[in-house]
Amino acid sequence: MTPAQQLQNLRAWREAGWLRSLDLAFAAFLHELDPQAPASLLLASALLASLEGRGHGGLPLNGLAEQAAALLEGPPEAQAAWREALAGFPTDEAACRQAWQGRPVLQFDPMDEGGRTPLVLSRGLLYLRRGWRHESRVAARIVARAEAAPGQVDAGAARALMRQLFKPSAAAIDWQQVACAVALRGRLTVITGGPGTGKTYTAARLLVLLQALHAGPQPLRVALAAPTGKAAARLRQSIDAALQGLRQALGTALPLDDWADGLGPARTLHALLGARPGTRRFRHDATAPLDLDLLVVDEASMVHLEMMAALLDALPPTARLVLLGDKDQLASVEAGAVMGDLCQGAGGPGQAGAYRPHTAQWVQALTGQTLPDDSLGDGPALAQQTVVLRESRRFAGPIGALAQALNGGDAAAALVLLRAAPAGALALVQPRTADAVAALAVAGRPGAPGGYRAYLELLAQRPAAAADFDDWARHLLRAYDGCRVLCALRDGPWGVAGLNPAIERALQGEGLLQRRGEWYEGRPVMVTRNEAALGVFNGDVGLVLKPPGGGTLRCWFLDGEALRSVSVGRLAEVETAFAMTVHKSQGSEFGHVLLVLPGEDRAVLTRELVYTGITRARLACTVVCADPAVLALAAARRTRRISGLRQRLEGPQGE
Repeated sequence: MTPAQQLQNLRAWREAGWLRSLDLAFAAFLHELDPQAPASLLLASALLASLEGRGHGGLPLNGLAEQAAALLEGPPEAQAAWREALAGFPTDEAACRQAWQGRPVLQFDPMDEGGRTPLVLSRGLLYLRRGWRHESRVAARIVARAEAAPGQVDAGAARALMRQLFKPSAAAIDWQQVACAVALRGRLTVITGGPGTGKTYTAARLLVLLQALHAGPQPLRVALAAPTGKAAARLRQSIDAALQGLRQALGTALPLDDWADGLGPARTLHALLGARPGTRRFRHDATAPLDLDLLVVDEASMVHLEMMAALLDALPPTARLVLLGDKDQLASVEAGAVMGDLCQGAGGPGQAGAYRPHTAQWVQALTGQTLPDDSLGDGPALAQQTVVLRESRRFAGPIGALAQALNGGDAAAALVLLRAAPAGALALVQPRTADAVAALAVAGRPGAPGGYRAYLELLAQRPAAAADFDDWARHLLRAYDGCRVLCALRDGPWGVAGLNPAIERALQGEGLLQRRGEWYEGRPVMVTRNEAALGVFNGDVGLVLKPPGGGTLRCWFLDGEALRSVSVGRLAEVETAFAMTVHKSQGSEFGHVLLVLPGEDRAVLTRELVYTGITRARLACTVVCADPAVLALAAARRTRRISGLRQRLEGPQGE
């Protein structure tokens, strides 16, 4: 096939909706740069762009034809077309190198970032240059931190502090103490665990340990951050609650109030790094690093590859980085699965042990605990700085049991739990129409917190006095978080696009909304593009309200206890948020989650998606699915993100 014929094929696929216009445009761009580029390279470039748009880091060249069905989403006719096109594709990486040798748009195995070709081929993957650069930076900086010489720690003082900070545990091993012990010696610590396992509880105690053991004249400079404003606010609240508990236990033995005051507000990563409006760049980078000694990042599973590269660039080499997250949650919306890659060799339940003898000896010296034999091994340096928290204290009830069943792929047990107590914390509802889902979203169900009616009834109780507005607005925003419809899909009647208008119609029919245009009081909106100049970022959610004293509608956002508002006329990129995707819900919690799955199987339905949706629920979860078999299929399907990061982390110097 000639390059021109290949482009014609790609145009037909674009017209059929199997590729994006961007995917076709990228292949056409390469053809303009290199008219002699083989047809196979143009095909690979379009498929690479398509995969990158779905979160993958690269295009696998070994056995691509066999992997096409799993990687390239589309109807049966699209799958057939791809199989036919890939039948003549080079069979493996070596064949691709031979076929594409000398092409000016492609570089093989770069040794540094100096190249300018749009494409890079390395370690069996075809990359976009940008993606390869980000992956290389993350790997090199993570490995450098993991392999850095252990810092000097007064083991006796640390051991005494650990006894003060941690209550005796009934568990054989207190993994929270293990996490603090390994963190004291390293510049990087990865702490992963499901909901309620105490990630921020552990981080608060680690913060106190580090401050108490710090020998300098001034306290350590500490920052808290998360990918979204909601997650950042929750992080600060959790840290504050943990420190308050320590105050009650320790009294004035340590200057906890001073250390807490020095934290400042938790910020989004964009705000921390100083996002430059209209660009993908930040004020802080390797040439202008953050002025920090310790950075704690929560919800690290949401951090995509490019953001992690920017964060590691901006962090001084001597500063400590603590990453908190749930490795079993959905990966980031944008390219990469950084948290999953970082935790891959860390051991944990069902995995081979990773801790070397020197790590086990250090943990024993500080905590008095002997690590179990199944946690010992010969893991890489990163694994010595990674801890999996195992015991969930907050999610020990029905929601936790459901999450555990689905995370283990046990759909039968999950369905038993959902059907066991229809008026309790869990329920399975099998509606036939989107309007039935909307009615459930309005009224809620027996045994669970109410639906959207609750916050809209509070909206009608607007205080007459302007002085009472802020407290009322805070209560209103918290009441809105009492219920949330989470969708697996964006489009279609069971997706965000179908359910948001259906819920609006239902609320109007009940007289709970007075809609007279796009903007109306009580409308929940989600920001869909970073607007650094306005102080709002992708994923921020607020409510549209009339300001006290009247005037133009504004959108109010809540960060912890702090209210901020933006005129609706300045919010160009927002969408209604009665229903949102599971992806967009990461970093948030809601009293009652209505998790809506489509009536037929889709490739996007995975174990990680369902697990993430369920674990957003604090008090109750209702799974809404016309056919329970769809839930079983989702539980059996694991998310796969193509990435070379895991392999790089295991190689010398991250290369």
